[in-house]
Amino acid sequence: MKVPVSWLKEFVDLPMPLEELAHALTMAGLEVEEIRYVGLPMPKTASEGGKRQEIKISGLEWDAEKIVVGAIYEVNPHPNADRLVLCQLDDGQRIHTVLTGAPNLFPYKGKGPLPKPIKVAYAKEGARIYDGHQPGQVLTTLKRAKIRGVESYSMACSEKELGISDEHEGIIFLDDDAPVGMPLVEYMGDAVLDIAITPNIARAASIYGVAREVAAITRQPLRPPALSVMMSGAPIEGRVSIQIQDPELNPRFMLGLIEGVEIRPSPYWVQRRLRLAGMRPINNIVDATNYAMLELGEPLHAFDYDKLVRRAGGKPPVITTRPAKPGERLLTLDHVERILDDFTILVCDGAGPLSIAGVMGGAESEVDESTRNVLLEAATWNLINIRRTVVAQNLPSEAAYRFSRGVHPAMAECGLLRGLELMRQWSGGVVAQGIVDAYPKPYQAPTLSITAAEVKRQLGIALGISEIREILERLEFQVRQEGETLIVRPPDHRLDIGEGVIGVADLMEEIARIYGYERIPATRLADELPPQRSDPLREREEMVRDLLVNLGLQEVITYRMTSTAREARLPLVFEPPVERAEPIRLKNPIAPERSILRQGLLVSLLEAAERNARLQPRLALFEIGSVYWRSVTEMLPEELLRLGIVLCGQRAPAGWQTADIAAMDFYDLKGILESLFRGIHLEGVRFIAAGHPAFHPGKCAEVYLGDRRVGCFGELHPLIKERFELPEAPVLAAELDLHSILSAMPDRYTIEAVPAYPPVLEDIAVIVDEEVPAERVEQCIWAAGGKVLRSVRLFDVYRSEQIGVGKKSLAYSLTYQAEDRTLTDEEAAQIRNRIVRRLEQELGARLRG
Repeated sequence: MKVPVSWLKEFVDLPMPLEELAHALTMAGLEVEEIRYVGLPMPKTASEGGKRQEIKISGLEWDAEKIVVGAIYEVNPHPNADRLVLCQLDDGQRIHTVLTGAPNLFPYKGKGPLPKPIKVAYAKEGARIYDGHQPGQVLTTLKRAKIRGVESYSMACSEKELGISDEHEGIIFLDDDAPVGMPLVEYMGDAVLDIAITPNIARAASIYGVAREVAAITRQPLRPPALSVMMSGAPIEGRVSIQIQDPELNPRFMLGLIEGVEIRPSPYWVQRRLRLAGMRPINNIVDATNYAMLELGEPLHAFDYDKLVRRAGGKPPVITTRPAKPGERLLTLDHVERILDDFTILVCDGAGPLSIAGVMGGAESEVDESTRNVLLEAATWNLINIRRTVVAQNLPSEAAYRFSRGVHPAMAECGLLRGLELMRQWSGGVVAQGIVDAYPKPYQAPTLSITAAEVKRQLGIALGISEIREILERLEFQVRQEGETLIVRPPDHRLDIGEGVIGVADLMEEIARIYGYERIPATRLADELPPQRSDPLREREEMVRDLLVNLGLQEVITYRMTSTAREARLPLVFEPPVERAEPIRLKNPIAPERSILRQGLLVSLLEAAERNARLQPRLALFEIGSVYWRSVTEMLPEELLRLGIVLCGQRAPAGWQTADIAAMDFYDLKGILESLFRGIHLEGVRFIAAGHPAFHPGKCAEVYLGDRRVGCFGELHPLIKERFELPEAPVLAAELDLHSILSAMPDRYTIEAVPAYPPVLEDIAVIVDEEVPAERVEQCIWAAGGKVLRSVRLFDVYRSEQIGVGKKSLAYSLTYQAEDRTLTDEEAAQIRNRIVRRLEQELGARLRG
């Protein structure tokens, strides 16, 4: 939120430099991201756009001698250019001929002396301003030059040239009371605090809300806003009425009426403040609603009253708030016809919808140049419903920003009165006597109790009961002392104070931030520590995570939410039962592509691979996360823990040594899985060749733990791969039931001392039938090798006509090693012969060569 300092000073004095104030606000929870100077002298540390106290400082300082208030008395045509004019301008010292091409001066060209001088911002020769014709903010110094034969050395400025806004189509027309010759910085120099309003401090999303915080932090008195209204018109009673169908969605709705308005531009000081606050001026009526909203935090909406009367057939309109009906539509102020959801709350009359409540008005009843009578709305809306509507319609607005974070019902009356009075002052209208107020669901503020002992226990600071009371009263809490206990009620602008222990915690936060977080000393925890209990499954999950990282994979975390279309790109590795197959849909998704909970992990992981494939030649990603299946017996879904792996690209990462740039294949993924299972000491894991529609035929296997299927992996099927933007290299993927794997991990496992005797290394190659898997051969070798066989490693597969059609040669590296002696050649030969005989008997194998 952008806060002009001149506006802030109307409610509270600032007893310290802006940089110190920004730091104090940041430490109290209102993070000031930037201070932008608009004319006021900038601190010396920020003269080059630097930073102080980690707060960005920027802007333009107006030279008091070279930038002043000027008055144009006559606008003459340029002798050599139709698009330029020559102005007779008084700067308080003498008359200058000023050349300009501002289009808003063309209506006065060649009409002689003006009946009333036009007050402008005048920059003299040598002034430093922004170049209005360059994109962005480019500083320039005014120098004497001839333009189309006429000497020019100064200029009347636009808002862009002075750093007020990006508006540069015309020069600034100041208000008539601007004193000629006064330095412009003294007349309207300003600075803007750009504050990040977090959801927990949404009450400060207004100028007066920030002023409250400043007053509490600095101990300065807070000046309340002017809420008195001159009501001299006919009574409003009987001229409009209100009906609220659902008080839960619309706790309060108020209306006021002003008649005889004249639509015209707002005073320039109003336009300037709105632009500094980030809003575009429109006309005096709309600007009054925006000004009141920015000042007090209560969004308002203005209806053309005469249009409502015509829609009601000449009768007093009845304003109704209700949910939208099926198929109902509304043309909003942005000229978009919107199909309304049945949960969207509307402001309607007898003829149909008038506006989307709390979000945006409708075009049919908007204020325009012909408007003479205005019906002003101030209301309170259910914040959750506003959030749903904003997401569903993709329609953010300043009003929705505030209503979706919560606006207290008491603020409706403040905003309405302030808006009516501003309209009266700026439009010349007459305010009808009285207001119409429907308040079916009054807000019940909580009553809380705290003690100094509780403050010390929770915050670690010893504050007296009077000091605690003084802090809360600075924040406008109502406080009553009963002995050593304070009875506290929140002020009528705050919805963020809860009840019971939550409310007490909220009060503790308020005390801590106003006292000063940086003043709270570091202390040991006074309460007894809870007993430390281990979480075996979580510890095993971390072990798996560490092993995969050590194997060269990178962890990613993806969204649990997806869409039906995205999920359909890949068949599920684990199919839920038919009665649980329907995905779980979110009632209030943040976006259409996040409308269901995922049922599988691989789609999310492949989408991450898509985004990263263009940036690096090798991808080795894994994710440990939940998938969600519908529960038959429980209301909440069942969360199933899965492990997903995706590999693609060259086998080894690039480095200073020559890397293996061959593409990874099925066996690289199988090797990673084998290494993982060895690392977690899991026995009984089997890989069985299988088929799955997601994977390439012949390059797919299932993982079994005993008789339980715990995963599937392989090379992605070419037709499936086409659905993703992935490289041409093979893409390997795996999805495992991690919960089953973690549950099967042993609590303890055997470790062995480093052998004291040397091993015997031997290679053998055996010829077997093509259909015999290498795993079966390895099992036979282990069974025959006995205790002295320490390792078996397949290092070559060979096929040729020399060994026979339908045959293959498997070469293994074997390691024999005894714990108590060095094996002899005879012992090694006996082991080898025993292995060969076992292979011949069980698999029909024969020793090659």
